[in-house]
Amino acid sequence: MKTSLFTASVLAMIAATPAFAQTAPTGGTTGGAPASEQDYQSANDIVVTATRRDETVQDVPIAITAVAGDLLQNANVTDVRGLEQLAPSLQTVTGQSNANNTNISIRGIGTSGDNPGFEPAVGIFIDGVFRSRAGIAVAELPEVDRVEILRGPQGTLFGRNTSAGALSIFTAQPKFDFGGYVEGTYGNYDAYSVKGGVTGPVSEKLALRVDGGWRQRDGYIKDSNGGPAINDLDRWYVRGQALYDTSTFSFRLIGDYYRTDEQCCGAVTVVRGQTAAAIDAIAALSGRDGIYDGPPQDRTMAISPNRNYAEKVRDWGVSGELNADIGDLKLTSITAYRDWSVLRDQDIDFSGIDRAYRDNYTVGIKDFTQEIRLQGSLLDGKLDFLVGGFYLNEDNRLFDTVRLGNDANRYVDFLLRGATASAALPTGAQFYGSFPAAGQAGGVPLFSQVLLAQSAQLRAAAAASPALAAYLNTPLTGNAPGQGNSNNYRTKTNAFAAFTHNIVRLTDQLSLTLGLRYNRETKDFTSTIRNDTAACGFFSSTDPRAVTYRTAIRAANQTLFNNLFLLSCNPAVSTEFNGSYADKRTENKLTGTAKLAYKLNERALGYLSYDRGYKSGGYNMDQASFDSVVLGGNGPQASDLRFGAETVDAYEVGVKLNPSRAFTLNLAGFYQKFQNLQNLLFSGNSFVVFNIPRTTSKGIEAEAVIQPIRDFNVRLGYTYLDARYDASNNFANSPFAGSEGQRINNQPANVVTVATTWTPRLSDDWRGLIHADMRYNSEVNIPSAAPNPITGRTPVYNPGYPIINARIGIQSQDRTKRLEFWVENLTNQYYNVTGFAVPEQTGTYAGYPSQPRFYGVTARFGF
Repeated sequence: MKTSLFTASVLAMIAATPAFAQTAPTGGTTGGAPASEQDYQSANDIVVTATRRDETVQDVPIAITAVAGDLLQNANVTDVRGLEQLAPSLQTVTGQSNANNTNISIRGIGTSGDNPGFEPAVGIFIDGVFRSRAGIAVAELPEVDRVEILRGPQGTLFGRNTSAGALSIFTAQPKFDFGGYVEGTYGNYDAYSVKGGVTGPVSEKLALRVDGGWRQRDGYIKDSNGGPAINDLDRWYVRGQALYDTSTFSFRLIGDYYRTDEQCCGAVTVVRGQTAAAIDAIAALSGRDGIYDGPPQDRTMAISPNRNYAEKVRDWGVSGELNADIGDLKLTSITAYRDWSVLRDQDIDFSGIDRAYRDNYTVGIKDFTQEIRLQGSLLDGKLDFLVGGFYLNEDNRLFDTVRLGNDANRYVDFLLRGATASAALPTGAQFYGSFPAAGQAGGVPLFSQVLLAQSAQLRAAAAASPALAAYLNTPLTGNAPGQGNSNNYRTKTNAFAAFTHNIVRLTDQLSLTLGLRYNRETKDFTSTIRNDTAACGFFSSTDPRAVTYRTAIRAANQTLFNNLFLLSCNPAVSTEFNGSYADKRTENKLTGTAKLAYKLNERALGYLSYDRGYKSGGYNMDQASFDSVVLGGNGPQASDLRFGAETVDAYEVGVKLNPSRAFTLNLAGFYQKFQNLQNLLFSGNSFVVFNIPRTTSKGIEAEAVIQPIRDFNVRLGYTYLDARYDASNNFANSPFAGSEGQRINNQPANVVTVATTWTPRLSDDWRGLIHADMRYNSEVNIPSAAPNPITGRTPVYNPGYPIINARIGIQSQDRTKRLEFWVENLTNQYYNVTGFAVPEQTGTYAGYPSQPRFYGVTARFGF
């Protein structure tokens, strides 16, 4: 079934190619005749700057995918996440937050998780400016000239933290001819968008440009308790540029401002666990759904009353790029300042009961970056050299708030009652007095009263101490609604690098590239932890009565004691960790590259490469990573929050073939060995960064462009990926237990992409547009729990599936006027974007649902 679905999807995209070639109009360079060498540029003739030099895709010895702006428009790519539809080795995932939990991976390696102290493995650059987190870069894209996706470590030239690859976005510059555009879109889910721009000269040497846009869409995840739908869109931006350009000097100034005010991101239940009945029972007391019991495809979840998933982002910045010719040398300087913040609320129990929530969780990241490069050639052009430096100053602040809701104590008592019920004690027991007392109608005894009945020693102690007897016959002090934490974290980073990248032309056909980068980075970490969680008092109290009761619980059932502690005084809100902490770490690393390229002729290039990559260490900005004395640890220390740097040694062999303008084929094979790979894992209570000692990513990539006539082209991509944790790892007593030798979750072994565009001539003034693109992902395990030893599948799992988008319309010959109808996810395919084990709900697993079918119409008028 999966094979036939995949085959049908591919055939639907490319089977019409011969018919198009046969029926397209003939004659002239605008019709369907086979194109001559001068008629058009192939898609791989795009000039890229992957080596900080202007070269075409076919001439640079790097595995790179270049996507031009017109294809991005046809594929309806509105932010960086849409790029995966066109690049098989790129994978994007958004979990519980667009801002904090967006992961971009290349060749199976990336970062994810709701922890702003965790930095990306794929560097993102917009107009040469480093964006320090993937979530920062998912704002609406303005008019884009091109996108370059560099696969594999890019640690020599592309700033910091590019151990998996780099994503470079180049936006449209100001022009010295007056022009502009207005574009409007309407679609289902009451989707609206309007954007526009204007550009033109001020003088012969100065041009300006202003772009702006607004987009709104209703949510597509329904609340079974009748609240508003979530996963909506409401965002806007404005962007201004100035370009001063002479023949030997240019300066480009960019300023931008982005805002979002949305509800994101909901998760649907995929597997109901043994706690689901208790949640349903508590919710039923108020006439609500606890956990929605329909299929995930309904895209419906139960949300707690008066809780929401608000996410408000503010992002602004300014940058200046200077390019100057100094004799035969070229000087480039890029200076930038970025200020990004997000304010979030979240129903973190992912259910209809009011167990826990986040309230005004705030992250603010300010980055100042400076890069400078000097390049030129020596020895009659045999040596093309580049030297440079990079500096980053980052101030990363987090105000974390986890609050306990109205049902916090009731949930503990419901679970305890179920865990202690037996034939001898059919009512079970309680801790916090959520049920009527024993002896009353529907009464439930306290667990301390059960212990008194079972233990003669405890009864004797209570008889000798009236105070102890009263204590054991009184419910424990529970958590009041609104209690929890108010934590401040701050990490200040200073990073400096000096680098050189040199191309030595050994012969007319053979070249050697040598690069080296020295990285030095210092992080200063401080935090202040404040928790007022009342139930924690029982576990830390030195009161002899509390000590006696704790000892009795442990003697009766140590597992029950541990669970009581985790439910009542979760490490995320534990008063044990209250205090102030400080730590500092400094790293010095060398990274570099060596590439040998041989150009057989103008149509064929082969290369071998080695790259050493590096991603800096840092701090978990989450108190749940502290070590608890109650659970046998040595207590909280700032060093508990540290995680180490990761490094990679990557080897690649590739060939780029361009036998004609009608066909190009690029192949690459890669082997990447990671040491101490950083992996942010949801441990059941929080996201914690672990360093995986050994991880291997290897595979094969193929990309082809078929363009038999100028007006018709097909882009094909395929990646075979084998990314897994080495079998030699020892994950005993860790959340990764049993994952030795297993594939990395959510990284498909086989990915196929197809993008087909036909723009037939309709008249002297108008062309048609027929575009379709498809991405097929083979089956994957989704992060949730260890795979079943028999099936090899995790509880949350995706079979192989295609995602198909399409667009049809008309456009003027100069593309300034367009009217197009489009659809995304044509077949309304459901899949889990990612998943997790729901906190404090044993056996319950949730998934973040894919977007449903979106469709609409877009009109554009340019001048």
